[in-house]
Amino acid sequence: MRLTTLALTVGAATVVAVSGCVTTRQLAALKQVRFAIDTVVNVRLAGVDLDRVRSVNDLGPLDAARLAGAAMREDVPLSFTILVRGTNPESNRVTARMLRLTWTLKLNGRETVSGAIDTAYVFPPGVPTEVSVPVALNLYTFFRTSGRDAFQLALGLLGGPSRPTDVTLTATPIIDTPLGAITYPHAITIVRRTVGGAPGKP
Repeated sequence: MRLTTLALTVGAATVVAVSGCVTTRQLAALKQVRFAIDTVVNVRLAGVDLDRVRSVNDLGPLDAARLAGAAMREDVPLSFTILVRGTNPESNRVTARMLRLTWTLKLNGRETVSGAIDTAYVFPPGVPTEVSVPVALNLYTFFRTSGRDAFQLALGLLGGPSRPTDVTLTATPIIDTPLGAITYPHAITIVRRTVGGAPGKP
C-alpha cells in the first residue's frame, strides 16, 4: 500500500511538474508575441462615417452641422475598431493561445475606456494573427472638445493629414494552459503608436 501510495504521489508530482513546465512555456510564448497597430477602421463620429474622409473639406453641410450640434450637446460619440496584429516569432516553437483580453485605451495620453475581448485567438509561430478591438466612447467626456477638434482627433486615428493622435492600448491576456486558464501576471502595453499628421511634421 505504501509503495502504491508513493508511486501515485510521485506520478502526480511528475504530472504537476510537467504541466508547470508547459504552463511556463505558454506564458513565455505569449510574452514573445509582438503586438502593433495594423490599422483603424469603421471610424464613426457623431454618426458621421469618416472612413472615406481625409479633411474637413470632405464634410458636407449636414455632416458638419451634425458634428457641431453634437459638441454643443456635449455628446460626441466616437466608435472605431483597432486591428492589432500579433506576431509570434518563428523562432518560438510554442503556439500561444489567448482566451480573453481585458484592455484600456488612452488617446493622447488620457485614459478613456476599458473593455474585454472574449474571442479566443491562436498565435502560431511565424504566422501573424489579427485581433479586433472594438471601441466606443463619448469623446466630449474626456476632451471637452469642439466639433472641429473632435473631427481632427478622429481623423488622426485613420492616419489622415490631421493632428497626430497618440494611441496606447494596455491589456491583460488570459491564456489557455494544461492547468486551466491563467491570467497574465502584469498588464502589458500592446500598442503605443502615434498615427496621423502630415508627413514631415511632428
